[in-house]
Amino acid sequence: MGDVVSSHLDESRREMITARTRDVMKEFSDVYEQQYAVALFNSVRYEIEGGGGTQSQLLHRKDPLAGRSIFSGSLFQYLEENRKWRNRFVSVPNSYIISLYESKTAHERGLHPKMTINCAGYKALTSMEEYMELINASLPGIKAKVGNNPFIKCATQFPLILWHPYARHHYFCVMTEKEQKKWHAVLQDCVRHSNNGLPEDSTVQTPAFTDALRLHRQAKGHYGTWDMMCGQPPQILANLVMETLHPELRNVIGPRLKGKMQQKQRNWMLISDAVYKQVLSQTTGQYDALAEACEAQRVTLDARLRTDMDQIITSKEHVSNKIRALVLPKAEQLLRNSVQPYISSILEALMEPTSRGFSEVRDVFFRELVEISKNSLNGGGKEKLGEHMERLSMLAFHPVKMQSSYEKVEQLNLEGLQQRFDVSSPSVFVSRAQILMREQMDNAVYTFEQLLQQSLEAQGEEDMCKNIQRCQDRVLKKNDYDSSTVRKKFFREALLQIIIPYMLQQLSPTCSPELPRFKELIFEDFSHFLLVENLFEEVVLQSVSKDIMMAVKEAAVQRRHNLYRDSIILTNSDPNLHLLGENPSVDWATKFGGDELEGSINVGGIDGGGSGKRRRQVVSMIQLDGVPLPYESCLEVPGVELIPEEDAEMSEGLEEDMGLPEEPKSPDSVNEIRDLINPVVEMVLPMSEESQSDTTNGTEPTTGVITMEDGVQEAVTHVTTVVDDVPSKSPREKSSPQTILQQLIGSKKQEADKVEHQQEAAIKNAIEEIEIAVQEDDSERIAEVSAADSDYESSPKPPLATDSSSRGDSGFQSPTNEGLDEGEPQPITNSLNGEDKIIDPVEVEVLLA
Repeated sequence: MGDVVSSHLDESRREMITARTRDVMKEFSDVYEQQYAVALFNSVRYEIEGGGGTQSQLLHRKDPLAGRSIFSGSLFQYLEENRKWRNRFVSVPNSYIISLYESKTAHERGLHPKMTINCAGYKALTSMEEYMELINASLPGIKAKVGNNPFIKCATQFPLILWHPYARHHYFCVMTEKEQKKWHAVLQDCVRHSNNGLPEDSTVQTPAFTDALRLHRQAKGHYGTWDMMCGQPPQILANLVMETLHPELRNVIGPRLKGKMQQKQRNWMLISDAVYKQVLSQTTGQYDALAEACEAQRVTLDARLRTDMDQIITSKEHVSNKIRALVLPKAEQLLRNSVQPYISSILEALMEPTSRGFSEVRDVFFRELVEISKNSLNGGGKEKLGEHMERLSMLAFHPVKMQSSYEKVEQLNLEGLQQRFDVSSPSVFVSRAQILMREQMDNAVYTFEQLLQQSLEAQGEEDMCKNIQRCQDRVLKKNDYDSSTVRKKFFREALLQIIIPYMLQQLSPTCSPELPRFKELIFEDFSHFLLVENLFEEVVLQSVSKDIMMAVKEAAVQRRHNLYRDSIILTNSDPNLHLLGENPSVDWATKFGGDELEGSINVGGIDGGGSGKRRRQVVSMIQLDGVPLPYESCLEVPGVELIPEEDAEMSEGLEEDMGLPEEPKSPDSVNEIRDLINPVVEMVLPMSEESQSDTTNGTEPTTGVITMEDGVQEAVTHVTTVVDDVPSKSPREKSSPQTILQQLIGSKKQEADKVEHQQEAAIKNAIEEIEIAVQEDDSERIAEVSAADSDYESSPKPPLATDSSSRGDSGFQSPTNEGLDEGEPQPITNSLNGEDKIIDPVEVEVLLA
């Protein structure tokens, strides 16, 4: 491996890479220093003048992942050194940097990991076919044969691959499809978080960096979005260098690679990774020095700005008006002919999947609250409530539970618009929307926690369910408003990201040569803060902003997008709530005095000092009692049953391991509930007939007669009492009331069904014989069959509803009582179309329902 890299990356070539990186960084540094002063001016002006904007209704958590880890578990990793698969214990801390250990014991002892992976710029794949397509495209001069085997053979059918266009690739595999989906969600979350490496709370450095990077790429002719703006500034700058350096090296080194196609691909990946590491090391050092130098000048620049702010603003307005007179006519014409016809279609493509994603976020949050309410209704206790709230607190950072929401946005498609507006792919907008969705979920969860905490302190733990419901309603209303605000802002920003680069690209050839003459209008003392390039872009932005605002405003009127109109503004609607925003996150496990929650791991050795602190995980790999440490040996294989996400999965695995019988499940469907209640109704109905008859005749019901509702309730109460009186050594030996109720009335239901089948068969045979006799005109045979049928009708029938007054408007009625004894129960019949037909009581209930 080392020979391949060293032979193609000799000293002269490494010096060339260093020189190229230094040149790119020098060009970027010049632009960054200029944009740093402009960003500082905008920040100070915003601070002095204040900004408008809509006030958020939900609270924001400052450090949601403090003291948390995301995930830990075991899988198989492919080692390129010996080309073998080895078992590794994986830990994902709150930094989202993946750490791989020899075993779980090594992790708990605080040993250094075998490898760490920063996922910025990576792509998580789950199939070798998709991976091979990307690999074959990495060396265009080498054509792969159809069905060609990859240079790596996966040990199982469920691979997990981290692919990067420049850096080293990482290969993993698991044993089941369910486990693959969970790990894929975790890896995607690591990539999503690592790509979002620019801190939004930095009001000077982040705008200066993004503007400098954009202007640098535009100077090279690259307009539009850029997929590799991933990670922290040094990583983004390394991608900037590799954007031009990588193709050049590939064209020079690619033809010199020897061996079979698989070997050439493998060697090129090793060379590319070595080059990327060298470039990243250089960009890291040079950017740190650049940022430090700019920060050293910040105090001086800030003092000058605050002294001359009014004059600077006046000068800026004067120069902007001059530039606007030159640019605006051309911009309006371009906007009218080439942009306005496409704004609505771009907005529609953005709104559909984004709105579905935010709607799914609300549904996931609501389902979790329903589970908490059910726990309160079922008397789960404080400890159980603490566990539910502890899970809820990290719901936004649970990659598996949030995956359904993220997948909705991944359906975003800008096909047909990408080429016109130079949008490389929609991944930039997908990632941004997913980050906003996660923030929205965490804001809703944090607000609910603070409201519930306040309610518990004021009213105690009585009427817990009502308190939860009240807090839930308040949070959902605020969530809907904030969701609308966040989405509208996202739509405006996305439209600007798509349209502005296109307009700049079209206007620059004619406008850029005219810009230098406007520099003479700027005082030399203000030249650090006012740049004609930035003023030109602001004029273009202002020309299109009105159309974008109107398009989003019109879309808000359409109900299917669930957006509030701009006229609906909630400001200071709940001032007391925002006072809670300063409170720290609630530690529910400590508050309710519960034991250690599942999924927590001891990281005392890692934190230092062996303090024994417990760091709770967002996604748990739960250690079951009596089960040895998973995957400590390479002979063992990872199983998904050891990575349950819910209590139900854990209990199922425990039953299988200990050989316990399955707990009878409660009826979840309408059919199961009907099958459970029907026999009880048939048992109680005869007792209620006399009461119903008296009521129909206008008399008072007989004292002591049980009505249908009372009878059902009495039966259920009796069964529950029997269950409670049954002695039991363990909770699992006691059956549920529903189970015993089914056992008590099962035999009666079977008897009734048997009689009903006999009725249907007898009447069907009689009808067939009568039809045959009518066709043969055999009057004696007709009389004989009719007499036999009359004798059958006089036989006892199963107890069914008889009174015609009880049928309501259902369309069913009882037969007449002529020729039958009074009070004798009759079968229910359907008299539609003049034909009487026996009706199944279950069918009656379905139609009545």
